[in-house]
Amino acid sequence: MSPQRLTLTQGQPPSMVGMNEKTSALRHFTIHHDGVSIPVSRGGRGRTLVLCPGLNSTLADLHELAGLLRQDHDVVTFDLRGHGLASAADRYTFEAFLGDLAAVMGELRRLDPDTAPVLVGYSLGADLAVHYAAGHPGAVAELVLVDGANPVPEPFVTEALLPELRAMWEDMAARQEAERGTPRQVLLTAREILDLNVEIDTVRAEILDRYEKVACPISMIVSTSMAGDGAGGHAQRLNQNWRAGIERLVREQPHITAFRLDADHQLVFTCAPEIARIIRSAQDRSAR
Repeated sequence: MSPQRLTLTQGQPPSMVGMNEKTSALRHFTIHHDGVSIPVSRGGRGRTLVLCPGLNSTLADLHELAGLLRQDHDVVTFDLRGHGLASAADRYTFEAFLGDLAAVMGELRRLDPDTAPVLVGYSLGADLAVHYAAGHPGAVAELVLVDGANPVPEPFVTEALLPELRAMWEDMAARQEAERGTPRQVLLTAREILDLNVEIDTVRAEILDRYEKVACPISMIVSTSMAGDGAGGHAQRLNQNWRAGIERLVREQPHITAFRLDADHQLVFTCAPEIARIIRSAQDRSAR
């Protein structure tokens, strides 16, 4: 199996798409907190929606999905520390990234104190969204979680898989050198990506407790083959583990609505129109 097919958080999209969207209506501002600068873009019409990227994805990478959602949402997008146009940081931990999301949400509360936005998170961004909503009752109107925040029964980073994962992330970090200085840059090293994935395993082992503290409606959009479609080997085990986590979640939290897309973990890039439609349909159901 090719190492590039194993994407436990997410890799770079194959290309930038949807670049003909008019950006003149977008508003851009920067949030400074914890020694980092977080660039934020906001635009569209309708209900406020915050789109939180994940590890190794940027505001620019999510351009197509954000553009589709802006048709009927006031969409707020941003870069996490060390990603895109955000500044580098001296630590890349789950709590540090959660602080970035909290800073954006806090600024929105200052600007719109009477509005609780829809919060959409992709991969690591989904985990951040669940933790934020659990710790801030009433601050989120609805959660949409895209291929993340999954209480998988087994960790993904295992001793058996570690050499392949290390090689994959070293290759990813080397390829990302070409993006330095662009809106798609990622400043994390292969070691920092590995350490964060190990931490994410620990976070997901306890995430069911966080779900218990979330009162708003929750929708999940999940891939059927998150690690790719390779037959046998690690991909099969990882896909089974991913599906088992989702089944466990909807069994223990039956109010959560799960939508499955025939895709791998790159679904936010390859299935943007489908994801936008699902988000709209979820909004329609919650409004009834």
